[in-house]
Amino acid sequence: MDGGKPTLALVYQAVQALYHDPDPAGKERASVWLGELQRSMYAWEISDQLLQLKQDVESCYFAAQTMKMKIQTSFYELPPETHTALRDSLLSHIQSLKDLSPIIVTQLALAIADLALQMASWKGCVHTLIEKYNNDVSSMTFLIEILTVLPEEVHSRSLRIGANRRTEIIEDLAYCSSTVVTLLTTCVEKAGNDEKILIKVFRCLGSWFNLGVLDSNFMASNQLLMVLFQVLQRDETSTNLHEAASDCVCSALYAIENVDTNMALALQLFQGVLTLETAYHMAVAREDLDKVLNYCRIFTELCETFLETTVRSPGQGMGDLRTLELLLICAGHPQYEVVEISFNFWYRLGEHLYKTNDPALHGIFRPYIQRLLHGLARHCQLDPDHEGIPEDTDDFGEFRMRVSDLVKDVIFLVGSMECFSQVSTVCVGADCAATRDGAHRCPLHQH
Repeated sequence: MDGGKPTLALVYQAVQALYHDPDPAGKERASVWLGELQRSMYAWEISDQLLQLKQDVESCYFAAQTMKMKIQTSFYELPPETHTALRDSLLSHIQSLKDLSPIIVTQLALAIADLALQMASWKGCVHTLIEKYNNDVSSMTFLIEILTVLPEEVHSRSLRIGANRRTEIIEDLAYCSSTVVTLLTTCVEKAGNDEKILIKVFRCLGSWFNLGVLDSNFMASNQLLMVLFQVLQRDETSTNLHEAASDCVCSALYAIENVDTNMALALQLFQGVLTLETAYHMAVAREDLDKVLNYCRIFTELCETFLETTVRSPGQGMGDLRTLELLLICAGHPQYEVVEISFNFWYRLGEHLYKTNDPALHGIFRPYIQRLLHGLARHCQLDPDHEGIPEDTDDFGEFRMRVSDLVKDVIFLVGSMECFSQVSTVCVGADCAATRDGAHRCPLHQH
């Protein structure tokens, strides 16, 4: 920007060229010029003006993205006395542009979140935002978006904030987390079956679970958990809503990895996930692979979270071995992508059992490993009409190699001869092509 501050007309022209010029060279020139503008001091004022004018989606998106980038990487350029004006301007922009485009709202929400994290003088930002927009139904969408990205940005590598500031932020967010959950609960009550609102609420709740600041006792008695599992149990739940609910449950399970200190929430999640078996079978019957994969992710996360409890007290309380039954049900699904989701859990289980070296404990888990190996042997078979040697580098070849690695980690529980005998029954019955071909052995016959 050696020529000084560019005119808005010139900026509009460059943005139009970036998105609409049929000549690739023209697009490239516009991209380079706009990149230089974003790195200049002029970007602050020009972005603000573009957002005020709201001429079109493209220019507003460029301005919102530029504002986010400047706050992330060049916040030091602004003197402290301008920070409050910038905050007020961004809040005004997101309110006036909330209906123009969701991607613009997201960029502005990120800009506001990144500003809040770096602007130490903005005390109690979450309470400020909730008090400002809580009673305005039309503002709820962007309020939830800001509250979603705020916890996600805390550990962003783009932000230049020190460890002390980051600790202070996390403490502040923990302090106001119950207020956020109460807001989300109210949103769900008002939304009824509004799918878009539910997706946003679940995404936001998952974000706060991921940061690890929610009070587990407060969450254990909160009706949002009940709503989550109701959504996952319903046959008519859409794919997008189902994925959002599944992600949220997985985040919640991951957040309570230390089960003993989160007992009340752990019990609610444990019991909730066990109710999803019927819904899984319905998804299989409807051949809805997306939902099947979601359920398997949830079952796997459940087993990962309660792994130590399961090994410590198998069959008792939250060491209930029905958790393993859920994974073995998934292992029976005809698509190998389903069982593959659970591999990390089986690796970890094998590692835990190997370290304990307790024959009685091994005897409890041996039947589950035997059934797993039986299912894996079926998945490793080639189709009857397959010709030639399978490639190690394709998806199926890589799956078979992962099976081989898993077998190495758990075979001590069943013994190599018993394993060979069991899988041979499957492979011989199916005339295992991989076993016949000496150049490419069945991954389970290698052991």
